[in-house]
Amino acid sequence: MRKIINYLLICMPAMLFSQNGGSIINFSTTSIANYSHDSLIKNNYSETFTTEILKERLKQLNNDTPFIVEHNATVERIIRLYLKTRKENLGVLLDKAQYFFPMIEEQLDKHNLPLELKYLALVESALEPTAKSNMGATGIWQFMYHTGKEYGLQINSYIDERADPLKATEAACNFLNDLYQRFGDWDLAMAAYNSGPGNVTKAIRRAGGLRNYWNIRQFLPQETSGYVPQFYAILYLLEYANEHGIFPNNEQLAYAETDTIHINKKIDFKLLATKLNTPVDFIKKLNPQYKRNVIPASRDKKYVLSLPKSQIADFIAIIERENLSLTPNREPNKRIEINPANSYTLKNNDNLNRVAKKFNITLSNLKKWNGLQTDYVIAGQTLVVDKDAKSKLTEKNISIPEPKNVIQYTVREGDSLFIISRRFENISVNQLRKWNNLEGKNYLMPGTTVKILTSTK
Repeated sequence: MRKIINYLLICMPAMLFSQNGGSIINFSTTSIANYSHDSLIKNNYSETFTTEILKERLKQLNNDTPFIVEHNATVERIIRLYLKTRKENLGVLLDKAQYFFPMIEEQLDKHNLPLELKYLALVESALEPTAKSNMGATGIWQFMYHTGKEYGLQINSYIDERADPLKATEAACNFLNDLYQRFGDWDLAMAAYNSGPGNVTKAIRRAGGLRNYWNIRQFLPQETSGYVPQFYAILYLLEYANEHGIFPNNEQLAYAETDTIHINKKIDFKLLATKLNTPVDFIKKLNPQYKRNVIPASRDKKYVLSLPKSQIADFIAIIERENLSLTPNREPNKRIEINPANSYTLKNNDNLNRVAKKFNITLSNLKKWNGLQTDYVIAGQTLVVDKDAKSKLTEKNISIPEPKNVIQYTVREGDSLFIISRRFENISVNQLRKWNNLEGKNYLMPGTTVKILTSTK
């Protein structure tokens, strides 16, 4: 998978860590809070950070995790460069991590995967659910379209579950587990997550069968050759953030302070934000999977809406009494609605000229009433042939007095129930069907006798 973060620790612009360029969502007040990155770093902090200290800490991480965490010049260079040029961004990452990591850790634990894989999402996207690479990889786990679909993520015009942190994390766990089962090594599995298993297999072959990441690194794509070192640098920097005087701003809403509701009604975020007296950007931030800021209605599936727990009760009260879907302000369609009283179903060999003559209307009106720009029609198609005929006489909720006089009518060549109904005043197709037990039948054999009840003798 091609990723949005190319040499994250080395050349990532500071803005990516906060898409608003130094501002994040202040979840506690549901407003945008601008702050100085320097406030995230203790001003009185100082430490002589030597290579020996780094080696001891990496050794401890090696003992505490299932990864082979070793000191090498590449990892140290990335760590030091980041501490020198991007240190303030680590505080922003810690803020985001406080929200996303509890959910990610829960899913990793559920799939029996190392919890430290949570740091891979930082390398992938800086924990931005709406992050999208030039190649189209999307979400905190940067799934490409086809890989996302392969691992069960729904992607359509309204929803992109690659941007759903929970759904994407579940898919990433399954993908990482598959890669580990294939390669039996977490370094190779992570490399395959970045570049695809084919590139890792090719690199192993070009390296003469060697399977240590650091031995095949030179044969991997350039991005992937820096990907695993970035992971170990991030792993170290966030595990030892306190030792380097890096602290979160603690303005993010905690994951435990949110809850989800399953709904199948259409909900527009603008209306919802107004009713909850909450900025729409805040609702979008909690529900990034909805591409058009609308949760679509569904008969057979319920969608998830995330909100702070403090607003759940208000939402339930609102959804029970109000419609939260916006109807677009569109010019109404001027077409005539088809109903049994105003329409005719074409038969074989019918054409527009023949139909116009049959119902004594102009070809121009026939095309106008049906929105036709060409003369092409097909058997079985239903056309409006009388723009003034009303359907309300056929509606079930209107009581129509039954005529008392009976006429026996003999069907002629070319007759249909509609044509016969037009020969008699105030007679509908549905009445003809009812009086003659013709439900579901459209064709009448010439010579057949049908019963017609009229009010006239």
